[in-house]
Amino acid sequence: MRTMKLPLPLAVLLTIGASGAVASLPDPAKLPRSAPEAQGISSNAIREFVEAADTQIDTMNSFMLVRHGHVVAEAWWAPYTAEAPHTFYSLTKSFTSTAVGFAVAEGKLSIDDTVVSFFPDAVPADASGHLKAMRIRDLLTMSTGHHADTITDFFDAGLNDLPRRFLALPVAHKPGTHFVYNTPASQMLSEIVQKATGEKLADYLRPRLLDPLGIHGLHWAGTTDGVSLGGYGIAGRTEDIAKFGLLYLQKGEWQGRRLLPASWIEMATARQTSNGSQPTSDWDQGYGFQFWRTRHGLYRGDGAFGQYCIVFPEHDAVVAITSGVRNMQAVMNLLWEKILPALGPAALPTDDSAARALESTLAKLSVARPTGSATSSIADRVSVKPYTLPSNAAEFEAVAFEFDHDHTSLTFTRNGEAHRINVGTTDWLGGVTSLFPQLSHDPLARATQPYAATGAWVDETTYTAKIVLTETPFYLTVKCRFGGKLVVLDVEQNVAFGPTKHPQLVGEQE
Repeated sequence: MRTMKLPLPLAVLLTIGASGAVASLPDPAKLPRSAPEAQGISSNAIREFVEAADTQIDTMNSFMLVRHGHVVAEAWWAPYTAEAPHTFYSLTKSFTSTAVGFAVAEGKLSIDDTVVSFFPDAVPADASGHLKAMRIRDLLTMSTGHHADTITDFFDAGLNDLPRRFLALPVAHKPGTHFVYNTPASQMLSEIVQKATGEKLADYLRPRLLDPLGIHGLHWAGTTDGVSLGGYGIAGRTEDIAKFGLLYLQKGEWQGRRLLPASWIEMATARQTSNGSQPTSDWDQGYGFQFWRTRHGLYRGDGAFGQYCIVFPEHDAVVAITSGVRNMQAVMNLLWEKILPALGPAALPTDDSAARALESTLAKLSVARPTGSATSSIADRVSVKPYTLPSNAAEFEAVAFEFDHDHTSLTFTRNGEAHRINVGTTDWLGGVTSLFPQLSHDPLARATQPYAATGAWVDETTYTAKIVLTETPFYLTVKCRFGGKLVVLDVEQNVAFGPTKHPQLVGEQE
């Protein structure tokens, strides 16, 4: 699996569209629903996949299966919900590729145009022959000629003047001959589309892709120069991912209307370049135009920590998944084991018993919660005074606790400001906080984030809270161990672009 380092929190966050359904029929804002058996897959097979994912994968956030144009299964692990946006990360690249496809279809550019032709003022005076030969095609296929991923050199100086920085990078290989996963290449596609069309990706795709598919309320982050991020930056719903995959499955048609040429869909999702030789790896099956080829004749867009849009062309199916996983291959292995063989050629008999079992399973899904007691004999004593914290990277000055029968409050003080996190005892308790953008190492974190939290006393002196940042893959586990006048805080998160374990903090009551 490829990983990447992303830059500091972004300066610009764009909102596309407005929430709500389009007033025409059929309503593109919601895909039709169907019983699984009517579309040729058994409820039992779906239930077995979901149960395996729930027990073997840490942590699934959502799952949606579309067969023959109908949603046959949809699941969210509480506290994640259907309507909340979720960060796509590099799945954004496939949307960027789609914008290039529209621009090609409209005659605004060609994939054989050179990159330097769009940025004459940013080309170095000593530009190499390799740089001058680099085409849009090479950006699309991650075959720019760079020897390694350039993301660190590219982004570390900030989110401005990115074309000039990209064109200054050494191009060691002839473009088109050397694959390397390279997020700056995706950013250059966004820069080029904006140069060619006069519109940022977010605006350019609205009437061509987003509105026709009924994708509303999509968030798309941008640079300080006003360019949509091309390699990551979208946040949207699970159903938005499913619709996007369905458009590609239908070769660019949507509800009887052609949006993209079928020829572009074929090129974008075909094996355009080799990227490895490991037969059991879904990262070594070839690469298209910002799409990965996948085993079993499938293709996908994906993003860090397990954001997937997987298209099954021969089976007329799409899978959309959001998650916060360390092993992205494990999720796909489960799909190949449980879902792929169950996609039958014809409708199956109605199975009410299996349908009820599936419904029951889906209704109980939750991110794993701390287990233990709602109370402790020391709860009142440790709530008397706040605990002062020594100097630390997170800039927390103190932490205080308040335990009640149905919730707990953790209050962190930073820069003299109190940040209160409400933690449910019997269920998830939600809220909004500005506490965690730095702590979660989330480069796309907005200053204020929604969260949901739950906790328990795992023994008489240890309280554990789990705090889920519900528009991201991240959750934080905060273990609080009390002894005398001291509290020891250990904070760990499930996945991160930086370290997952944070420095231990020891607080003391006066």
